[in-house]
Amino acid sequence: MTTQAKTLAPEKGDIRLSRRKQPFNLLRWFSFISLVVIGTVAVALGSVSTRFVITESVQRDALLTSQFLTAIASAEVRHVSIPNVRTMGELLDPRKDRDFPDVDPMARANARGEFLDHISHLPDVILANVYAPDRMVIWSTNPALMGTTIQADEDLYRAVAAMTPVSASYHDVDKTRMEQKFVTPPEYIFIENYIPLFDADGDKVTAMVEIYKEPQDLINRMERGLVLIWLATALGGGIIYLGLYWIVRRAAILLAQQQKQLITNETFVALGEMSSAVAHSLRNPLATIRSSAELALEFDSGPAHKNINDIIGQVDRMSKWVRELLQSLRPLSDEAEPVNLVATLHDTLGAYEQQIAKARVNVVFEPKDTPMVLSQPIQLTQILNSLLANALEAMDEGGTLTITLEPTDSRRVCVVISDTGKGMNEEQRAMAFRPFFTTKRGGLGVGLVLVKRIMERFGGAVALDSREGEGTRVRLSFKLIP
Repeated sequence: MTTQAKTLAPEKGDIRLSRRKQPFNLLRWFSFISLVVIGTVAVALGSVSTRFVITESVQRDALLTSQFLTAIASAEVRHVSIPNVRTMGELLDPRKDRDFPDVDPMARANARGEFLDHISHLPDVILANVYAPDRMVIWSTNPALMGTTIQADEDLYRAVAAMTPVSASYHDVDKTRMEQKFVTPPEYIFIENYIPLFDADGDKVTAMVEIYKEPQDLINRMERGLVLIWLATALGGGIIYLGLYWIVRRAAILLAQQQKQLITNETFVALGEMSSAVAHSLRNPLATIRSSAELALEFDSGPAHKNINDIIGQVDRMSKWVRELLQSLRPLSDEAEPVNLVATLHDTLGAYEQQIAKARVNVVFEPKDTPMVLSQPIQLTQILNSLLANALEAMDEGGTLTITLEPTDSRRVCVVISDTGKGMNEEQRAMAFRPFFTTKRGGLGVGLVLVKRIMERFGGAVALDSREGEGTRVRLSFKLIP
């Protein structure tokens, strides 16, 4: 094996492995499979419906033709006063004229002529044949067929044996069949009807009338019916497919979102476990370092005094990180209860009074009578503390802090906290609620994450809007106590 072959083999393996690892595309497979299934079912239903319409229409036309000819045959026999023991089927074969001496030859000829004339003038008839029991054509609208014996006609045999009208439809003329010698060939479809004529007892077929029809009106009606059937089938199948596609598409989007959220949650859990372990491991060393620094500060008033104070300050900052980290990782298990939103805002502003004055920040807050909101006092204070701290740090050179209450409807109220600080660009705004992302120097990046967790824990929501150089606007939506 060459070096090149050795190099290519792992690459092919990697390609096969990557193909196997491709996620299952629910929407794509559903679109393909459902299209095939619905299309197959629609075509099958359309075909069955089409066949049913054609068969029923042809059979109905054949039945009407049979009833008409039977009635005409009986009427003509009665009209010429032929004895009731004789039927038209017995009188049609000229070869048997001498077999019935009780029938007047003139009356027989008149009845036969009138009956055959009715057959030849039936609407839409393109060919008519009359068969004797021995399969000989004793009369036809095509004189060339008279006297011909038809042996290979299964429909004729079946009609004689069953003694019931048999009809069949053809789209093309079968040139191999002797009896289908049309004077005027059909344009599209023709209907073949077999109407048996019986003796007086109804036990024996005495003659068989074969009629070929091309009913234009019936054909046009069937064509319109077929068009409506296929349109309805296509429309119904399309509506079902689109409805199922919409449902599955929504399900696929939800599944993708849930999968993404699951991956994010698993990442956060793993990161939280690691962060919690690190935070707990740092608490004791930080406390030891601070105690040692304070002890050294008592005994040293020389040049190292400033450095020791810096050590204490950095330790305090790291201790604050540890507290914030542990606080953000702690599960929110407190039950919701009614909280006075306006009073909590007043208390939080009072706690930050010195920082506000030191930062030269002007506070605009006009309290309104607001019903109790669904939250938890300690955690609500935590939310407001985090947001006010962020706002003050963003306005290090002074600015305006605006707090407004905006009732949205009868079930919710919003608190909007706006500052005129540095603001955030589009990328920072998109990452604002990601854990451990921060724009502050020395920040940990868990404040807004905790705010979002607490708000969603009690059925609320938080939204952030910021413009770089213009400031930040945070909107808190609370559920009102009914």
